[in-house]
Amino acid sequence: MQLSTIASACLASVLALSGHYVHAADDSAMAQARKHIAEQAKALEPALLATRRDIHAHPELGNTEHRTAELVATQLRALGLEVRTGVARTGVVAVLKGGLPGPTVALRADMDALPVKEVADLPFASKAKGRYLDKEVDVMHACGHDAHTAILLSTAKVLSDMRERLPGTVVFYFQPAEEGPSDFIPDGKNVWGAKMMVQEGVMQSPKPDAVFGLHVWAGIPAGRIAYRPGPTLASSDDLRIRILGKQTHAGRPWDGIDPITVGAQAIVGLQTVVSRRTDISSYPSVVSIGTINGGTRYNIIPESVEMTGTIRSYDYGIRQKLHSDVRQTVERIAESGGAKAEVSIIEKYDPTINDPALTEKMLPSLRWAAKDDVVQGPLVGGAEDFSFYAKQAPGLFVFLGVTPRDQDMAKAAPNHNPGFFVDESALVVGVRTLASLTTDYLFAGANP
Repeated sequence: MQLSTIASACLASVLALSGHYVHAADDSAMAQARKHIAEQAKALEPALLATRRDIHAHPELGNTEHRTAELVATQLRALGLEVRTGVARTGVVAVLKGGLPGPTVALRADMDALPVKEVADLPFASKAKGRYLDKEVDVMHACGHDAHTAILLSTAKVLSDMRERLPGTVVFYFQPAEEGPSDFIPDGKNVWGAKMMVQEGVMQSPKPDAVFGLHVWAGIPAGRIAYRPGPTLASSDDLRIRILGKQTHAGRPWDGIDPITVGAQAIVGLQTVVSRRTDISSYPSVVSIGTINGGTRYNIIPESVEMTGTIRSYDYGIRQKLHSDVRQTVERIAESGGAKAEVSIIEKYDPTINDPALTEKMLPSLRWAAKDDVVQGPLVGGAEDFSFYAKQAPGLFVFLGVTPRDQDMAKAAPNHNPGFFVDESALVVGVRTLASLTTDYLFAGANP
């Protein structure tokens, strides 16, 4: 997951709950389902932790999740589910058909790890290596996808044990490459995990009426759930700029065209795209340059300079305007300096937008799962390819806190950090969350 840290001081307000969204006749069935979920989630906790630790000790980069996928498929087949493997290269999809007619719910977990060296002194700490961009790297589950996979496997077990009572169908997506493929191609011709899953038709047969997902998160107390209706995570687009000048001796700059100077002016100009040309009264936006490369020697003005960065936004209209304004700004600045600019913008993640009606409808489920420890969180500057599922069906994506409660939340090592740490006591809350979202939605849909 590409991210910026969730503010540790999540907003303390919780939407007031009003009315019942489940038919009164199903109150007893729902109560029985929740009782089953609570008991089974607790009973399965040792297996949940064992699975999480096994996956954590054997992390795999995007599109190389062969061991993880085999582990997942083996456990799902043992539950008697319909299982497909090799989806979107290394993904796994399983279908649980309930004993009663009703709607369809999809649940998603991502399986890939990151090119990060683990520093924690844990008995199951990763010592794995992998290849990323054709280089050998250390590999670690520094974003918690090991926890996601273990949580969803336990959820599948909980729901399978009550399949005869379930009114509808549950589809489990175990997705590869949320962080991107390890063999990433610089020209941008890549298809990332969720997008490829959708392109291969996982949301068409069966077609879900709702899709749910969660992400473990540092800086939130273990077991607390943070949610947000509407735009929640930003879109993420790669910005690549090449300034073409004319090489010359640095002592005679007038004989050439200096792409370094033009590039510096372009960087300054890009700061005005958000501050002066974008309406941020609704949602914020970001345009950042992260790398600059150019030149071979101190006294040679180079032929070209290359820069890369990111564009983030929460609204589709603002996103497209940002793209247009970035291109125009860079190209016109380059032209004013006698240079030429090549601007490439690669759309990677869409903004993750929680369906407002679905979010409000499922708030009681979140409150039950987390024992009322639920808060509305701020916008997140990171991005998630769960957004591709949420474009196909109403979606809800929430954050599960995993920082020990006796720690300073503001000082917790964030996701993607070598010191990222998961308080495993929170994982059973994740199982309760996904299982109750599923059963509550199915019972409500079966008897609206």
